[in-house]
Amino acid sequence: MGGKGLILAIESSCDETAAAIVERGSHTLASVVASQIATHARYGGVVPELASREHLRAVVPVVRAALEQASVTLKDLDAIAVTSGPGLAGALLVGITYAKALAYAQKIPLIAVNHLEGHIHAVLLNEREQQNGQQAAKDEPALALVVSGGHTHLYLARPAHGSWTYKLVGRTVDDAAGEAYDKVAKLLGLGYPGGPWIDALALHGNPRAVPFAFSRIKTKIHLGGKPPRTKAATTAPIANLDPRFLFSFSGIKTAVLRYVELHNLRPEAEARREALFTGVDAPAKATIEDAVAACDEQTLDLIASFQHAVVGDLLKKTFAAQESLGASRILVTGGVAANRELRARFTAEAARRNLAVAFPRLDLSTDNAAMIAAAAWPRFEAGEFAPANLSADPSLALGSAGA
Repeated sequence: MGGKGLILAIESSCDETAAAIVERGSHTLASVVASQIATHARYGGVVPELASREHLRAVVPVVRAALEQASVTLKDLDAIAVTSGPGLAGALLVGITYAKALAYAQKIPLIAVNHLEGHIHAVLLNEREQQNGQQAAKDEPALALVVSGGHTHLYLARPAHGSWTYKLVGRTVDDAAGEAYDKVAKLLGLGYPGGPWIDALALHGNPRAVPFAFSRIKTKIHLGGKPPRTKAATTAPIANLDPRFLFSFSGIKTAVLRYVELHNLRPEAEARREALFTGVDAPAKATIEDAVAACDEQTLDLIASFQHAVVGDLLKKTFAAQESLGASRILVTGGVAANRELRARFTAEAARRNLAVAFPRLDLSTDNAAMIAAAAWPRFEAGEFAPANLSADPSLALGSAGA
């Protein structure tokens, strides 16, 4: 081993191929991301087969670019880290296969990282870089909200003997918050991914025009007092979770659909999509100004009200969990953590409660490999290496469940 503390990480869990080189989990030397937005935009969501194909095309050039950006070679590395789950099976396998080959060829350890843990470490990496690697003051228990297109989870994260432990205390029982954003954006004739479009357009509407509301998730009689099972219940059961900290975003998605149908907004949405996103490269050319001009006042009010309600539900349940668990600070991470309104409202509520809240910088909020390398560093120091038969686990859970 070179002994420089350099980890090359590869992330390919969904629709972005990423590679990064991070020194000792606290200093990013290189971070390269190849986005597939243009590939999936015409479908309004990620197509797994296309994602796998694009990862195959991009993984080698992206790793080469990261090495060049960091001015290092493969011989300088101490370990290879890779996302092993959760995510799309085919997409994960591309990154895992290439990472295993590199580790074997260089005779260095391979470290498997949970994608959700990576998002939590994106905040910690950002803090360490701001403090020039001085991490002890910030490595304390925290309540982490991981909110993205595929996940909405609450974890109690605790440092333990140089590593971290995680306890799942809340999660969505159906759609993730980011998934709801994407589906609502598609319904309204907006682009993919939906989050940035809705966040920008929400500035131009009245957030209280449409009274969306979230009801408390109730248990079913036939389940004997346990919350309902979900599609990921085999690996991330919710039976032991407090219903107060469970999220559900399928209802508001349906409410938006009903509003569109009731107010006959579908023709306008179809016309908007035709105007903004026709042609092969139209999604890249369409601007927020174009979208504002294509939306009437009622649609802008609907968008603003949708975002206000979703952010409000995330805020309410996150701070309720923090208060119940006595966490001293809150970490908010994942793609939706880049949302302008979410950051503003969480910051204001934390200040009102005299709590610390932290977010990753914008480029670390969305999927990237630097967060995977940062999460891998404690495992490297502990000698927790992946077995030779490492494979993808699309439903990989993080930590234990229960408050």
